[in-house]
Amino acid sequence: MTDASSAIGDRPIRRLSVLMPVFNEEETLHEILRRVAAAPAAGLEKEVVLVDDASLDASLNRAREFAAGEAGRLGLRLVIAAHPRNRGKGSAVRTALERATGEVVVIQDADLEYDPKEYEVLLAPILDGRADACYGSRFLGGTHRVLYFWHYVGNKFLTLLSNAFTNYNLSDMETCYKAIRTDVARALALTGQRFEIEPEITAKLARGNFRLYEVPISYSGRTYEEGKKITWRDGVSALYHIVRYRFFE
Repeated sequence: MTDASSAIGDRPIRRLSVLMPVFNEEETLHEILRRVAAAPAAGLEKEVVLVDDASLDASLNRAREFAAGEAGRLGLRLVIAAHPRNRGKGSAVRTALERATGEVVVIQDADLEYDPKEYEVLLAPILDGRADACYGSRFLGGTHRVLYFWHYVGNKFLTLLSNAFTNYNLSDMETCYKAIRTDVARALALTGQRFEIEPEITAKLARGNFRLYEVPISYSGRTYEEGKKITWRDGVSALYHIVRYRFFE
C-alpha cells in the first residue's frame, strides 16, 4: 500500500479530508465518526469536515459533543459547520470542500452505508499517481445488502446515460464514495445543491480530461424506514442534470 510519501506535483500528500454532509443522522453520527477515526488511510492524517444541513434532530449537538469529547481522545481533527437552512447534500459537500485542508478529499455520508475501512482501497490509485479521482463502486463484486430492485435499475440507467455523454465506462456513477485530489475537486467549480452533485462531478471530471479510476467496495444500504433519503424525484433530477452538465454548462 502506498504511504504518505506520495505527492501531487512537488507537494506531498499528508492529509485526507473527509467531507461529511449531515441531515438528521443523530442515531448514527457518533458511530460513523468513530469508524472514520479508526479507519486506516495509507499513513495519512485525517480530518473530518462535517456540515450540518439544518438538521431537524439533534445531529448538530451530537457533532459538538463528539468534538468536545471523543474526537480528541481518538486523535481526530473535527471541523464543524452548520447551514442555517436546509440546502441539500450538494451544498453541504461544497461548504465542506471550502474548509478542507487535506490534499485529497473523500465524501462520506453520515449513515453507515459505506465503510471507512475501505479508504485505503479508494485512495490507492490517487496516492500512487495513477488517478486524479477514484470512485468506490457498489457493483464490482463487493459485499452488499440485498435491497431495492428498482433502485438498482435506476442506478444502472443513470450510469449508462452518464457514460454515453462522458465517454467513461463507469459501473456506478451515483456512488457516494468519491475520492478526489483537492485541487481537482476545487477546479470543478461545483454548483449542485442536492443529489445532482453526483452526475455533476462525473461530467466535469470528464470535461477536464481528468484520470478516473474505479474500485470495488462493500455497501450496507438502508431502507426508507431506516432513514434513506434519496427518492425517484432525485433520479429524475439526475437525468436532467446529466444532460445539462454535458451540453449547457
